[in-house]
Amino acid sequence: MISGQPVREVLFTPGGVPARVDPNGTYLMGGMYAQYMIPAAPRGQAPLLLWHGGGLSGVTWETTPDGREGWQNFFLRRGWPTYVSDAVERGRAGWSMIPEQTGGQPVLLTVDNPFERFRIGAGQGSFQRNEVLPGNQFPADRDSYMNFMRQIVPRFTTTDGLTLEAYLALLDRVGPSVVVAHSQAGLFGWRAAQERPDKVRALVLIEPAAVGDIAKVAALRNIPVLMVYGDYIAQDSRWPTIRGNGVRFAEAVRAAGGSVDVVDLPERGIRGNSHMIMMDRNSDQVAQLVQDWLASKGLYQ
Repeated sequence: MISGQPVREVLFTPGGVPARVDPNGTYLMGGMYAQYMIPAAPRGQAPLLLWHGGGLSGVTWETTPDGREGWQNFFLRRGWPTYVSDAVERGRAGWSMIPEQTGGQPVLLTVDNPFERFRIGAGQGSFQRNEVLPGNQFPADRDSYMNFMRQIVPRFTTTDGLTLEAYLALLDRVGPSVVVAHSQAGLFGWRAAQERPDKVRALVLIEPAAVGDIAKVAALRNIPVLMVYGDYIAQDSRWPTIRGNGVRFAEAVRAAGGSVDVVDLPERGIRGNSHMIMMDRNSDQVAQLVQDWLASKGLYQ
């Protein structure tokens, strides 16, 4: 409920008639966008829910910046029903009146920020130098990288509660599913599995940036979990700590009787992956690793 805002006259189209707009009143909050595709002959034993990372949207899974098919189509072609979502206050989702309803300020990214922070470029100033990490697999030519930047959207740090509620509602509506979550959505993947252990058949976390509730690790004991990490982590300023937190949480889940497989791609001979693993030039190779893992858990026929 919003109150105390001034009424305005707004001209919606040039040459039109101004309309009186009163921003005070009741608004819908917490809406989330979701699209789904169901193959004619499903082979996956549960739908795949693809959840994106921070400052991103479901486009993460649809295509790559250099024009290849994304993981959405990779798994569709193998017979998985796929659900791609844009979380609360992202992309195609409905927006609340932010920050009036949720507080906080939008986090926006300059063009050099993801290049340097997502383990694409070789450190500070690398975007201006056009210097990628040795062997990096992200399509970092100027045109492809700018295609990626066109996908970047504002994000807030005050809407996690609304976002988790929306993901739980999606699970309740779709039913038992495999959750594939990237980066920021690792938090929502862990928490959703803890809150709806009967609705998460497996959890695939691609470079999760956060962990779940340590007090509820026992809820995860019957949910197989795969955690995937890319390259260049050891020399990064943030990712050794982020990965370490994730591995310690995985150990706590195992201690509670759960099953967590942690895969560092370079140890499998898969090298050069940035934080945006599903967009890297070897993205299909990593998707096949996920596919094989899901099949090993009896989720594919």
